Amino acid sequence: MDIGKLIEGRASADIVSASVDTPVREAIALLAEKRIGAIPVMQGGSVAGIFSERDVIYRLAQEGEVCLGLPLGEVMTAPAITVERGRTVLDALALMTKRRIRHLPVTDDGRMCGFISIGDLVKARLDEIEHEAEALREYIQTA
Repeated sequence: MDIGKLIEGRASADIVSASVDTPVREAIALLAEKRIGAIPVMQGGSVAGIFSERDVIYRLAQEGEVCLGLPLGEVMTAPAITVERGRTVLDALALMTKRRIRHLPVTDDGRMCGFISIGDLVKARLDEIEHEAEALREYIQTA
């Protein structure tokens, strides 16, 4: 399955994001309110970076609460690692594993069209495996 199929039906307008100027405190509130682990950080219509729970923890450990007033542009993980919508779920899982990340902006010709988590990919892969197993069971029963 490709990433485009995975995000099919999701409106890009529904992607929760923030700008590089958003204060860390506001971004943390957004993560908590939406019960999500990361958001893409946008600048001029492009993905400038990713802000995640890990960024919060690392900055709090290094700088203390002073980091809460900083803009996301100063604390986000950048540049953003992205995946093209035509890549496969396995490609995206391999990228996440290699780079030790849990979220990826999905791009199409350089523009963000989706945002996926490792949970999305694992669920898609499990669904594929279940479908393949069912097809094999049916084949065996009819052979």
